[in-house]
Amino acid sequence: MSPDSLLLPKDAPPQRVLRQFRIVFNAVKTHFRQLERESGLGGAQVWALSVIDSQPGIGATSLARALDIHQSTASNLVRGLVERGYVGTAREGSDRRSVALRILPPGKEILLRAPAPLAGVLPNALASLDDDTLLRLEQDLARLIERLDTDESAGKIPLGQS
Repeated sequence: MSPDSLLLPKDAPPQRVLRQFRIVFNAVKTHFRQLERESGLGGAQVWALSVIDSQPGIGATSLARALDIHQSTASNLVRGLVERGYVGTAREGSDRRSVALRILPPGKEILLRAPAPLAGVLPNALASLDDDTLLRLEQDLARLIERLDTDESAGKIPLGQS
């Protein structure tokens, strides 16, 4: 691709769509900054805390599924929350290997300070769209991802985390 091919008219479709992506990414970044400023935790940590709060006794595997992240990422999130005293762990049930997670009072305080939506603005906005719109978005973004020639495993890393 030559440098001249990037010089498109201001209102060309690629430029308009790029501006739309910037709007989306900046909305996400702004919410993450606000979350961190008001709660002291990053977006993925707050979301994980909110899931643990709403599902007492959840395990790390189910937490990873709920957040749609990789198991190791969920384990790292939990480790940080436990170390900071926001989440407690206990071995429960007949299988003593599984660990149940429960939010502790300092974790509840974090959630009270955190601005909504606790799952983040993008998951919240996507959840509000109808099925037809989501299907079109999914198909169109799949084509874009193909063009980017990127590793799809990046889809299991929360946006607020690098």
